[in-house]
Amino acid sequence: MNRPHPPAEPADHTDVGAYALGVLDAADAARFEEHLAGCDRCAAELDGLLGLGPLLADLADDGTGTPPSEATLTPTPSRRVLSGLLGEVAAARRRSRGRRLALVAAAAALIVGGPLATLAVTGDEPRPTASPAEQMYDSGGRKHIAVDPVTKVTAGVTMADRPWGTSVALRLGNVKGPLSCSLIAIGKDGERQTVTTWAVPYGGYGIEGGSTKWSRQPLYTNGGAAMHRAEIDRFEIRTLDGERLAAVDV
Repeated sequence: MNRPHPPAEPADHTDVGAYALGVLDAADAARFEEHLAGCDRCAAELDGLLGLGPLLADLADDGTGTPPSEATLTPTPSRRVLSGLLGEVAAARRRSRGRRLALVAAAAALIVGGPLATLAVTGDEPRPTASPAEQMYDSGGRKHIAVDPVTKVTAGVTMADRPWGTSVALRLGNVKGPLSCSLIAIGKDGERQTVTTWAVPYGGYGIEGGSTKWSRQPLYTNGGAAMHRAEIDRFEIRTLDGERLAAVDV
């Protein structure tokens, strides 16, 4: 006698980490977003975890703007550990939900030494202040802003001279995930330097009418280039497989 299939498992609190890293499939992501709308606990944890995806992507990027592979990663212990962690996170959606958040917490502890992981996993309230990247963007000088005519992605960049080069803050909106992206500085002589990398979850960033407050808010991130501001011609936002999302002339 054929038994009916059990209903799909509902989203629960342990999906926070997997959602922040963009490893949930579309159905699980949609269920979690419905859960998130009414769960203050998950909202607080997600607010702390949203910085973890960019940290992982930044460490995985080799500076060329192309996805890393086992063959191209520098064969040092930290790179091998990182490669294994990324594989574990990617496989997490096929494992029990109870292990997902543990993997994310372990990855955060390895990368930043523990305090960020503790704040992200155990914090009961969302952070009351803007992120350092948002503060840097808002307090910066001239804003260079562009809307890509094809992708409709909006990007704003502000820069500040530093003895070592240029610090850069980015505001990004109307971008849908899941994606892994890079901000690339392009010099007037054609030189290209990766400023920073990040991950975009399913909900995206700066999406008008988005299902969560995070998807409606833009992404703020920051980094640096070894070139001085006067040497930079433009910035490009690209996916790690090379697709251009937006370009900002400066």
